[in-house]
Amino acid sequence: MATMETLLASLRAAAEPTRLRLLALAQRGAFCVMDFTDILGQSQPRLSRHLKLLCENGLLERVREGSNVWFTLPPGDAGALSRDLIARLPPDDPVLEADRRQAARVLAERARIASESFRQKGSDWDEMRALGLPAQATEDALLALVPAGSGALLDIGTGTSRVLELLAPRIRQGLGVDASKAMLALARARLAEPSLGHCSVRLADMYRLPLPSAAFDIVVMQMVLHHAEDPGLALAEAERVLRPGGRLLLVDLAEHDRKDLTDRLAHRWPGFSDEAITALFGAASLTPAAPVTIPGPLSVRIWPATASVPAVAPDTGRHGPVPAGAVARDPAPFDPLPFGSRSD
Repeated sequence: MATMETLLASLRAAAEPTRLRLLALAQRGAFCVMDFTDILGQSQPRLSRHLKLLCENGLLERVREGSNVWFTLPPGDAGALSRDLIARLPPDDPVLEADRRQAARVLAERARIASESFRQKGSDWDEMRALGLPAQATEDALLALVPAGSGALLDIGTGTSRVLELLAPRIRQGLGVDASKAMLALARARLAEPSLGHCSVRLADMYRLPLPSAAFDIVVMQMVLHHAEDPGLALAEAERVLRPGGRLLLVDLAEHDRKDLTDRLAHRWPGFSDEAITALFGAASLTPAAPVTIPGPLSVRIWPATASVPAVAPDTGRHGPVPAGAVARDPAPFDPLPFGSRSD
């Protein structure tokens, strides 16, 4: 909880016109310094000083992605003060309206460049549609498993962030992670809508998430695990970032015999049987629930599971031993490696 001194420092940091404009822009998505320079028409050194002050006081988050640095609102409770300040800004202020128009231009150009780059590379960025899978039925089933008013959601292997866009109306905060910068470029373009300001993306390796333990109420992994070199390790890391009692929704292919997919789309595994998933869940301290089947050319299954809830130690009037499983595990150092490649 913030002390009075830290709260006052944060309020002082925000109490300047340009810095309030930067906060309002960050609600629309992640921007780099050059984006802000283009939108606000101010010099890079000047804006860098403003951004440094906002980050030092917890009002913005600085996320490095290779040679790029993105500025965004802090996720979850850490960004509560920033969002409260933004909500109090007059929506019809002419300066803020002009900033929004310039931001829309920058975001549209970013989307055009990202889409053109992907077309040139010929990538099948939407794997479900590339395989002719029942995308709409899968999305409907996923929606049914995420109740309205859900808390913080993490989408591992977010791709173009279709899952975040789909579930955004039902969650308080959303974060997508992916190991592909090209995917994230498209994802940021998709999430540029004002209604998706509570969702963001960042570069990350699913085996070593640069995220605190027990930080999310829901974790989604859609069409990711069949690419994983080590599915057990990926699920263990997903369980680590789930709050006790939090829910994992694993969406993937049921076991199949399409050997061509391991070559054409670099699938490491030919889908999964219920028995295999149950064993993987057990090893990751996840309790499985009844799976959902979506029939199609290749059957898709949603395997829900719940993170374990540590036992509460008896109250002895003094500090007793820590119950097994209750010790928070620190995340491994962030190392942006690819999501796992097929081994011959």
